[in-house]
Amino acid sequence: MSRERLYLFDTTLRDGALTTGVDFSLDDKRHIAAMLDRLGVDYVEGGYPGANPLDTEFFKRKPTRRARFCAFGMTKRPGRSAANDPGLAGLLASDSDAIVYVAKSWDYHVHVALGCTLEENLECIADSVKAAVASGREAMVDCEHFFDGYKANPKYALACAEAAIGAGARWAVLCDTNGGALPDEVERIVGEVARVIPGASLAIHAHNDTGNAVANSLAAIRAGARQVQGTLNGLGERCGNANLVTLIPTLALKTELAERFETGVTPEALRQITHLSRAFDELMNRAPNRHAPYVGASAFATKAGIHASALAKDPRTYEHVPPESVGNKRAVLVSDQAGRSNLLAELNRLGVAADPTDPRLQRLLEEVKAREAQGFAYEAADASFELLARGILGGVPEFFAVESFHVGVERKLIGPGGTYSASQAVVKIRIGEERLISAAEGNGPVNALDLALRKDLGVYQKYIEDLELRDYRVRVFQGGTDAVTRVLIEFGDGNGDTWSTVGVSGNIIDASFQALVDAITYRLLKVGVAAQ
Repeated sequence: MSRERLYLFDTTLRDGALTTGVDFSLDDKRHIAAMLDRLGVDYVEGGYPGANPLDTEFFKRKPTRRARFCAFGMTKRPGRSAANDPGLAGLLASDSDAIVYVAKSWDYHVHVALGCTLEENLECIADSVKAAVASGREAMVDCEHFFDGYKANPKYALACAEAAIGAGARWAVLCDTNGGALPDEVERIVGEVARVIPGASLAIHAHNDTGNAVANSLAAIRAGARQVQGTLNGLGERCGNANLVTLIPTLALKTELAERFETGVTPEALRQITHLSRAFDELMNRAPNRHAPYVGASAFATKAGIHASALAKDPRTYEHVPPESVGNKRAVLVSDQAGRSNLLAELNRLGVAADPTDPRLQRLLEEVKAREAQGFAYEAADASFELLARGILGGVPEFFAVESFHVGVERKLIGPGGTYSASQAVVKIRIGEERLISAAEGNGPVNALDLALRKDLGVYQKYIEDLELRDYRVRVFQGGTDAVTRVLIEFGDGNGDTWSTVGVSGNIIDASFQALVDAITYRLLKVGVAAQ
């Protein structure tokens, strides 16, 4: 049975750029456009040429090879011709394959925001579309506030969409601009529109203000829309747009949808979507959402022992799709709620040999639970857990021993209104019979300790030269200024490998140092160097 083509439209570089705290550089935009092109979306909306120098520069050269590159702008102004509208001129001058116009489709907005008649607004839509088509571009019209407009005046909202299609637009985009529509009304309204305008010309653009953007998009598809719009990781103004990173796997992996529709995203590209999602967050200097559907670190994580036992028998018991289908991986977490099944599954994943009948497993499980009661958390600290497990089940070589460390923080006045602050650390270690002392100054006490510890590790120094501290997180709990502190540290190396460690103490410096020592010990263990 042949499947219907469903088109994917990404507006990360336009609508996603309205996200609070997000500012794309020109290089960012080009890089993201290339990522989207490789993923297989059909349209990449790049922004508003003429609105600012960055977007104007971006539209001088098309950044995609396969995806159609879209310029966004307003329809012509009332009272002037399309040929004399400077906004349209900027759109037509851009190196784009398609032009996306935003037009009012709620009669209330036409009167209040545009200040023109309803007929003039329809004329602006039609004339703008004709200008784009005459220039050889594909045209589409974002019918802004369509669902609010349809509920207030269905005849006029529909007339706006008909004006676009009648003038030659490829798509009439039904926009839930305020994000307030619910799935049942979206499905009903799109179904009614599809009886007048073919679904092959209808698109859905949903915002997430009720948390229903993905559900609303799927409802519109069920009702007939054949283009769906969204952004990477759900970026967008206010609460964001429909998340394409959630929509694309749903369309590809859910049987009732996969049997009806096909998109431009191949199974091979789908297996890269977790990497793409996280790489995008890294580019934006944002922490990935651990709980994101399909791609989050917790999307296929199991904490309860009874669940882990079932997973070991058949992953389908607690996984709705195979994690590898989206490039993610299964994680069976070791925690105070874990059972022997969790423990064995995690040891197997880490490559730690363990006999299920070994009595030391019970001791390891009890140790994990005791440590988590103190504040340790091994769910996000695989390296520390592996060191603990190997220590109990077979031993970890003592590569070095820390005899002592000292940290000092200095802050002094250096002039009127100016201060100087610096941290110094001294670390004394023993490697076999050799004693080494290292000192360093850093940007804060933890940085000073890290630099001092890794400054001279004797015979092991060459194994840690390419290490880099990637992330440092602190969680304070159990009290006020006398609270217990948990520190999670992520290290990486030149090969792209990363590992995380944890430390817990009433002293944040001591907790940090525990995690630092674990991180370096883990690295030496993994490279297979012999202890002195």
